[in-house]
Amino acid sequence: MVIFLVSLFLSLTCAAQERDSVLAMFWNLENFFDHVDQGTGESDTEFSSMGARHWSKKKFYRKCDNIAKSLLWMQDRYGRMPDVVGFAEIENKGVLYKLLNTTLLRKYDYEIVHHDSGDRRGIDVALIYRRSSFRLVSESLKTPAGLTTRDILHASLEDPEGRSMHFIVNHHPSKFGGSKESDDRRKAAMTALKRMCDSLSIVSDAPIVAMGDFNDNPYGPAFGIIEGTLANKGTELHDKGEGSIRYEGRWDLIDMFLVSPQADTLTQMNVCRIPFLMTWERKHPGEKPLRTYSGPRYIGGVSDHCPIILWYFKDN
Repeated sequence: MVIFLVSLFLSLTCAAQERDSVLAMFWNLENFFDHVDQGTGESDTEFSSMGARHWSKKKFYRKCDNIAKSLLWMQDRYGRMPDVVGFAEIENKGVLYKLLNTTLLRKYDYEIVHHDSGDRRGIDVALIYRRSSFRLVSESLKTPAGLTTRDILHASLEDPEGRSMHFIVNHHPSKFGGSKESDDRRKAAMTALKRMCDSLSIVSDAPIVAMGDFNDNPYGPAFGIIEGTLANKGTELHDKGEGSIRYEGRWDLIDMFLVSPQADTLTQMNVCRIPFLMTWERKHPGEKPLRTYSGPRYIGGVSDHCPIILWYFKDN
């Protein structure tokens, strides 16, 4: 009887915690393509059975399993599955459908929000959310002016108590061609994000959580555009030497959560280094994320990015 009462108490405590908080996650999955060449972009051909990577059905489903295991690791580590997950570098809705329906994630009630973008590599952003945590109210896209790149994805979600939240998924242009030379592209993407947030703030006072791979650290020039609109939850972690990618032996934080001012004191961001998806680097001694490929060589990991999480403690 005592064991039953303790178990019931813990169950009720966990349920109360889940009602009073939201666990959000973001992860750049680095070229999450299926094994079929559909002619949708440069990387689609590369990641096919006849392509340069010799991508295969077996390798694709191994990546799906590793992603699923990572989300289940979150449950072991934090006591619950993420309520909302934003992804970057996914090929299409189909790869997420296979991820959610052919792995252990099929036991959970995730729904997909996704739209195809005009990116030349054929990669998109997407969002999944648990139906037990939220219902989808609306969704929208914004394309940075003058760029052929990933769209910015917005989803308005409502929890069972009727409280709304806005989630925005970003993957801003890279530094390809040079950091200074590409600054304007990232500024255009950040301007599009700011305009989206300004529009949402006019019609709703619901908290805004923007997440993504911004391809620059918190002190990059583009971040000045959103000062006063969104608070950067990555700045403090960056200042402590934390990072989501490791390049030439140095950690850098380019994956971040940005939140509206009313959510700033209610949120906390962390970088997750999942043990079975880390590897030791010999050239620059230290751990780094285990990628799917090291150069042309298949090594069976997921991404060169660590996932990041955000706790949001609801203001009751």
